Amino acid sequence: MNLLFATSEAHPLIKTGGLADVSGSLPNAYARLNQSVRLIMPAYGDVMEKLDQVQQIADLTVGGCGRHLHARLLQAQVEGIDVPVWLVDIPELFKRSGNPYMAADGEDWWDNGERFGVFAKVVVEVAMNRAGLDWAPDWVHANDWQTGLVPALLSEEMNRPRTLFTIHNMAYAGLFPKSLFDSLWLPWHWWGPHGIEFHGHVSMLKAGIVFADWVSTVSPSYAREITFPEYAYGLEGVLQQRESEGRLLGVLNGIDSRVWNPKTDPLIERNYCADKGRVAAKKVNKAAMLDFWDLPPSVLDSQAPVVGLVGRLVPQKGIDLVLDVLPELLAQTDARFVFVGSGERHFEYALNELAHHHPERVMVYIGYSEKLAHRVEAGADLFLMPSRFEPCGLNQLYSLAYGTLPVVHATGGLADTVVNATEDNLKAGTATGFVFYDPSRHALKSTLLHALYLYGRKRSWQKLQKTAMQQDFSWEKSAQRYLQLFETV
Repeated sequence: MNLLFATSEAHPLIKTGGLADVSGSLPNAYARLNQSVRLIMPAYGDVMEKLDQVQQIADLTVGGCGRHLHARLLQAQVEGIDVPVWLVDIPELFKRSGNPYMAADGEDWWDNGERFGVFAKVVVEVAMNRAGLDWAPDWVHANDWQTGLVPALLSEEMNRPRTLFTIHNMAYAGLFPKSLFDSLWLPWHWWGPHGIEFHGHVSMLKAGIVFADWVSTVSPSYAREITFPEYAYGLEGVLQQRESEGRLLGVLNGIDSRVWNPKTDPLIERNYCADKGRVAAKKVNKAAMLDFWDLPPSVLDSQAPVVGLVGRLVPQKGIDLVLDVLPELLAQTDARFVFVGSGERHFEYALNELAHHHPERVMVYIGYSEKLAHRVEAGADLFLMPSRFEPCGLNQLYSLAYGTLPVVHATGGLADTVVNATEDNLKAGTATGFVFYDPSRHALKSTLLHALYLYGRKRSWQKLQKTAMQQDFSWEKSAQRYLQLFETV
């Protein structure tokens, strides 16, 4: 089967979030299952600087906002991505350094609507085999609002490929003024509540939801949650419609075991697996992680538990709940806390203040370090993910793989992947972490205290670790689920 995978970012070329991890891994899994896959994305300035050899394979003209733009289609082989990468090179739109969506001042690029509207038009030309490539997909797999116009534009075509639109996060709708609709020459009958109009604006996310043959999201629980107003951001009506048609499904993301695998990870101090060297290696990895902050030997050799958090410091991720309970946990337990991430300034400041007052108990790194993220997964004992909502989440999957037991709020993919360490689940040998069911400081604190209590019961703790590490969240499972859809429809 020929599959065209359309995305706005892919690791290791460029990454702002989980979409890049999915885009760098799922096409590989498709290919390992003997599918013919092409990944198509914009040729950002920073992406082009990373590539030594690119080959022009097509050029075409597409309509922008009141103008025509020349687009070159480039092909590259990228280490870590096992399928051909097709880059849409339109310098006026994409030759910019830094974040693919935002300028240096943190504001969205003023012309994002045109940028990704034109990108979608190029994807459609490729999908309809009008770019001179002599290759046509059976399915186009589009991802998030940046590709939302792809299924919509293809819906106007005869003898077209089928379309799947995957929502990675409902919080980002791709909203633009009606002037964009007019200047991109989009079909007039799309304007209205049954089309891509949303309260007087264009919603590229809605375009994908309404016009795709199938809509998916990245966990079964999130697929249910987004049909309710509190998670749907005003789009519950169209999502309920797709659900009633049987056209909305949830497929869990996977993890790339070539990158996130304690048995082979080159970024951690000592490798280990579920059956060999786990206990001793995690002790060595804990010391190596803490040594990043130049802590004294008494801390590096301590048996005290370490709780890690790697992620964005924003309310969605529950960092305010963590900050609320942290002073009490520092007073009532001997646990240490490691934070790696960036986000809202007042959260960064609060964490730095705690680190200043508790230099051997709270360790903070503002920013992102791939090496440090791996070291936290390998070296911490518990991993915090108290998100208010989480479409899928990847860090809890990494944590399970590394035997670093996750503490999560029961939402989205977190609820689908972590089995709570209740007495019954512990007896049954199915527990893999700790789950709280109300996004409140009290629920988070009591769950953490329960986890820290179990940490003191070494036999139970090691059994929990081993069960967690034996879970299978490979991308092949996710890809097989998508292929079942592609092959049976």
